[in-house]
Amino acid sequence: MTSRFTLRQLEFFVAVADAGSVSGAAEACGASQAGVSLAIRDLERHLGVQLLVRRRAKGAALTEAGSKMIADARRLLEGADALQSLASATDSRVSGTISIGCYVTLAPFLIPPLLDDFASRHPDLEVRVFEEAAGEIRDALLDGRCELGFLYANDGGSGLDSITVQTTRPYLILSADHPLATQDQISLAEVADSPLIMFDVPSARNAAKMLADAGLTANIRHLSQNIEVVRGLVARGIGYSIMVQQWPSDTSFEGRPIVSRPIADDIPERSAVLAWPERSRLTRRAKAVVEFFRSCPPR
Repeated sequence: MTSRFTLRQLEFFVAVADAGSVSGAAEACGASQAGVSLAIRDLERHLGVQLLVRRRAKGAALTEAGSKMIADARRLLEGADALQSLASATDSRVSGTISIGCYVTLAPFLIPPLLDDFASRHPDLEVRVFEEAAGEIRDALLDGRCELGFLYANDGGSGLDSITVQTTRPYLILSADHPLATQDQISLAEVADSPLIMFDVPSARNAAKMLADAGLTANIRHLSQNIEVVRGLVARGIGYSIMVQQWPSDTSFEGRPIVSRPIADDIPERSAVLAWPERSRLTRRAKAVVEFFRSCPPR
């Protein structure tokens, strides 16, 4: 069956959904506002549904039908881009553009090898990465705004396939002069009554849950979304903290020493994964990223 709409019309539709306005979409696509509006109306006429609600001075919003169709529109555009890349590439070359989401707390450990080691292997592939909260990354994967996303396994939920790229075990950090700093390992019960300096992001809030699962109550002294504030307060002896990712430095931002110790309790490991929508067919460029992290996991 011959399609009655064009890829350019789909591109305009997706651009309006992303920009929230016809003017923003026109600027992003290098087109006129009148041209974008005409293309959207023509697309709606061919599909027989209204895709957008246009409000004067308030931009444009997806209708119920538009919300249902936006992910498929993105995938059609990605498929067309992949076909173009395949047609112009040699057997060993990966080209085009790939969008990848990364949960903010994983970004320092996963984005550098992605934009350096991986990108150097595939110089013809443009890698675009955005950092967001876990829920936003999951939503972006499911509605087609990105092809791949880095998350913690327990943040993914249903509807995603993934490979594990990194597994870590939570541990404690203390000031160098903390009374427990000389021990080889420390139980949660030994620190539960002490002030907890908590990294205030969803994945790190598991510190309080970890204590609760052990029948203990967290004595939260301070919450911060800045990891260096957490480490700085711990280094000054204000409290302890529970971390997931291994930080490469054993000193705070101020240069004060920090001691890391294993948790003696039987606690679950945390797995970082590279995820994509289940039952979706990975593009050649997405397969290249998956294979890279499968064969070269970050240290």
